[in-house]
Amino acid sequence: MWLNKLKIAIIEKDMDSLTTLMESLPKLEDPKEIDEAVYLIKAGKELVEGLRDDTKNSMLQMKKNIDFLNATKAPHTSKLDVKS
Repeated sequence: MWLNKLKIAIIEKDMDSLTTLMESLPKLEDPKEIDEAVYLIKAGKELVEGLRDDTKNSMLQMKKNIDFLNATKAPHTSKLDVKS
């Protein structure tokens, strides 16, 4: 049951479920289940790393966009000039 839930969490890229499942890792006895769990945990790790890299790239692009917008913005001048 746990393995099926882990498979679904990986396929759906559901980080909340993946975290919950990793925190409640059951004791597996069957060698086939252990091998499958190891494979799925590796796949989950790759998924998390991929999403982390995507987030990093998105944040860098947003920073570049903000810097560009700030560079093209006209300097702000005060409308109230009290020279006498």
